[in-house]
Amino acid sequence: MNNNELDKIIHQISYHPAERLNIFKKLALEKRAGVILRLSRHLRYEIVAKLEKEEVVAILQRLDPDDATDILQLFPGKKRKEFINDLSERLKSDITLLLRFDPETAAGLMNLDYIQVEADDPLCSALKKVKSHEKRTGKLPAILVMDNGKLAGYLPGHELGYGHANDRIKKYVRKISAIEHSASTDEVIDIFRRHPHNKIVVMGHAGNVVGIIYSDDILKLLHEKESSSLYDFAGVHDEETVYDSVRHKTRYRYKWLIINLGTAFLAAFTVGMFEETIAKYVLLAVYMPIVAGMGGNAATQTLAVLVRGIALKQIELKTMWRTLKNELGAGFINGVINGIMVAAVIAIKDQNLMIGLILAAAMVINLLIAAFFGTIVPLVMKRLGKDPASSATIFITTATDVFGFMTFLGLAKILLE
Repeated sequence: MNNNELDKIIHQISYHPAERLNIFKKLALEKRAGVILRLSRHLRYEIVAKLEKEEVVAILQRLDPDDATDILQLFPGKKRKEFINDLSERLKSDITLLLRFDPETAAGLMNLDYIQVEADDPLCSALKKVKSHEKRTGKLPAILVMDNGKLAGYLPGHELGYGHANDRIKKYVRKISAIEHSASTDEVIDIFRRHPHNKIVVMGHAGNVVGIIYSDDILKLLHEKESSSLYDFAGVHDEETVYDSVRHKTRYRYKWLIINLGTAFLAAFTVGMFEETIAKYVLLAVYMPIVAGMGGNAATQTLAVLVRGIALKQIELKTMWRTLKNELGAGFINGVINGIMVAAVIAIKDQNLMIGLILAAAMVINLLIAAFFGTIVPLVMKRLGKDPASSATIFITTATDVFGFMTFLGLAKILLE
């Protein structure tokens, strides 16, 4: 099935909830496996939960063990065991092993497409094992080389064709990265960035090999994390997709919007403190959005840089001072540049240089506030064990809105009255 055909089927299933199950059931069995892997988590469950047990088992039999494990993890334990009992012995064994591990660790990313050979064995013995694995699974395995029970490296597949059949495997061994099975997914990504090979070996506590992670699995994880970070900035649930219904979109978003409503009231109460000043100088109300907008944009820029720095382990709370100094410096200069521009516009358009200067001063101060909170808050959130992208946004936005209005209107009250 080509990508265009697959995309068309995904679109039909996603946008036609009443016909979703019927569309899926009309697909040939080999197509069902490809489609189910492309659906969002909740759509996967919605479909497979309505299928007959035999239909689910048939789909699982056509998936790789790691993909089949992902599907089974959608079900509660009792139901999961029922499906596993009806699988082939090979798939049952592989899935049972994979289900033992936490899906949020290195072991949760691994698959079992590998074989182990001894360093002193001839190349011909490795070739036999490769053929056996390919015949059993339909996939070519990674060839991991062991030396006295320890991982020595891996044997590149092309060496089986170029090398002499009786050559010892250790002659062609290459280094390969390894990681503990309990390591976090962030540690896996860090190793992949530092050692960009196409695979990483997953090790057990006793130094034994338990699985292997390929680059496509890591790239998929990176894509999910990037999407999740983008969703976090916007306050959107990481399982939401463009295909979701009104009910699902509402359920995923309403809590975040209620929190933002609370911060909006806080900003409104701040503005209300200067009601008399605004009534006397209506022009202040016209230019108030500029203060909040510029502060919010500047804070988002700083936050984006800090979140990326935190993700790449380039910065933490105790090493933030140089970054904070640079962000404050950039905030001050940008504030001055934009402040001069806005003061000139107001002076020419409204013939009111004083309000222009007040707005310029408020803009400089609010961009400094944006730089300060945009740097400090995500680092504090990270130290407290919270996600710096989603948890920091609301505090930073509140700070720039409240302090921005207070600065602008406070200066106006002092200088104009």
